[in-house]
Amino acid sequence: ERDGAAVAVALADLRRAAAGTDNVLYPMREALRARATVGEVCGALREVWGTYVPTDAF
Repeated sequence: ERDGAAVAVALADLRRAAAGTDNVLYPMREALRARATVGEVCGALREVWGTYVPTDAF
C-alpha cells in the first residue's frame, strides 16, 4: 500500500543528506513517513557511511 516512487525519492534524499553535512533526521523522518522500512533506511545510510568495524584491541 505504499508509493514505491515516493519511497525511492525519500531514500535518495536521505543518501544525499548523509553524504553531505545536512541533518539526516528530517529526510529520515520523511522516508519513514513514506513507509520505507527501517532496514531500507539503515541500508541507505550504510551505503554512504559504511559499517563500523572495531579495531582489534590485542
